[in-house]
Amino acid sequence: MFARSLSTRRGLIASAVAVAFTAGVFAASTPAASGGTAHNDTGRHHSGGDNRTVDLQLLAINDFHGNLEPPQGSSGEVTELDPATGTTKAVKAGGVEYLATSLRNARNGNKNSITVAAGDMVGASPLLSGLFHDEPTIEALNKVGLDVAGVGNHEFDEGAAELLRLEKGGCHPVDGCYTEGREFKGADFPLLAANVLSEKTKRPILAPYWIEERQGVKVGFVGVTLEGTPNIVTAEGVKGLEFRDEVETINTYTRALKKQGVKAIVALVHEGGLPASSAYNYDCDGTPNGISGPIVDIAKGIDPEVDAVITGHTHQAYVCTIPDPSGRPRMVTSASSFGRLYTDLDMRYDRRTGDIVRTSVKAANHVVVRTQAATDLTQLLTDWKKLADPVANRPFGYITADIDGRRSTAYEKPLGNVIADAQLEGLAPADKGGAQLAFMNPGGIRGDLVHAASGNEGNGVVTYGEAFAVQPFTNMMNVMDLTGAQILTVLQQQVSGVNAASIKILQVSKGLTYTLDLTKTGADRIVADSVRLNGAPLAPAATYRVAMNEFLGGGGDGFPVFRDEGKNKLVGPSDLDLFTAYLAAHSSAASPLAPPAQDRITVVQ
Repeated sequence: MFARSLSTRRGLIASAVAVAFTAGVFAASTPAASGGTAHNDTGRHHSGGDNRTVDLQLLAINDFHGNLEPPQGSSGEVTELDPATGTTKAVKAGGVEYLATSLRNARNGNKNSITVAAGDMVGASPLLSGLFHDEPTIEALNKVGLDVAGVGNHEFDEGAAELLRLEKGGCHPVDGCYTEGREFKGADFPLLAANVLSEKTKRPILAPYWIEERQGVKVGFVGVTLEGTPNIVTAEGVKGLEFRDEVETINTYTRALKKQGVKAIVALVHEGGLPASSAYNYDCDGTPNGISGPIVDIAKGIDPEVDAVITGHTHQAYVCTIPDPSGRPRMVTSASSFGRLYTDLDMRYDRRTGDIVRTSVKAANHVVVRTQAATDLTQLLTDWKKLADPVANRPFGYITADIDGRRSTAYEKPLGNVIADAQLEGLAPADKGGAQLAFMNPGGIRGDLVHAASGNEGNGVVTYGEAFAVQPFTNMMNVMDLTGAQILTVLQQQVSGVNAASIKILQVSKGLTYTLDLTKTGADRIVADSVRLNGAPLAPAATYRVAMNEFLGGGGDGFPVFRDEGKNKLVGPSDLDLFTAYLAAHSSAASPLAPPAQDRITVVQ
């Protein structure tokens, strides 16, 4: 509705950068600055006779992850609460064709409407987007009408250069253009990364803020990703980058915006919270301990001049108020993930003060119902599916029932066992690395194997597209030497160090067993003398060949032993190649694969 041309927006960013540095707006000790202004439109005045206030609407999404088609299974549902009865039900939601319709309908009658995103729009995407390095998602978001987006950790999955290409356009440096005579144009909206700096220049690699202007109404947006991004992205993905504190960065650019006369400010923060209820429409402020998690302390530290905080990362749904440093309530929101919800924030802008009337800010999450598809998005998907379907629809395996991964709440996930076994089997031969055991990070399991057909393949058939949705990163595999003592330390790092507050239980291959005692604390939660490999106690001084993906191999998720102490590392094929090979070898139409037993990790509560 409000998008200017891509070249115009880029020109505004470049101009703002030049002005900022020429005017000396930012001190040398702070991150270098860039920003911009975009679009003027006629304001819709609030129904007061003096025209002093103007109605403003923000529509927000987060953690889309390239889910262009309606997600399958529980990933395509949200939980809805009936306030009258207190009961809940699952509602099917999502799909970019329906997201576009929902947002367009929400904008009707709201001339001053700005659509924003809080990171992870791309990365860990299903095959329809991931196969093409997420170009289809950027094109879809252009059509949806996204005005500005902060980056998340997954925007760095393929490195800074690829992120810049997604914004600026151009064909992929390796795969080239996907359609003859048609070059990828990039994003028609700015990507913000205020706290992501080049280690060499100490300047943000992307614009740190953006100013939307409508008929003299200026709203500034500052975008940050979580400071811990290097811990959850491959080392190659964040090579040459520095990630700074979220609160300090937002406050720095809030001051910068105020110097330019911008007082209406919104933070786009790719870090989130944990709601007290799984229902998207629960009353956060009316629920005891309505929200917890990292965003609470972040929100409490952000400058009171910031009028709303739009968040992501945890894939949760909430609309809460958290007090700012001055004690005033401030709206903090998140719209779940995968395009299943959007947040509608309504507020009033005071022309005299140039600021948002804080008490006017109201917000609610709304379901992206699958009732009316936007035909232009349908055509976009049709065009990309013509290229993807020959690959996506190839059957690679057969299953007897759902094998849960992402939706499993157990520490030992059935699909985690399958993936770890696939990695062990593929890397066990001497010429492939000689692996004796394998570890898989639970966050890398991005979906489930669902028995019900998602298309015309038939029930129980696992297509390449469905396997890709589970393992979309195509991380290369590593095999390295670790001693028994070092393996024990790996297990202890699941429940100690950076993982003490929120434990991360690795998925383990068959033959490795141990006891996790949650009645204890820290590293003691791993019962050391319970660790067995193929029934034999782990020998502290013995050397074992251990397999893991390159993310874990680089110390990701708080497991530095792999990065710092592993020796004789061998790089193998991708995790996806091993996964699909395992499905092909261990299942057939006549003998489908059953969910494996969950008997490797004994949990004491």
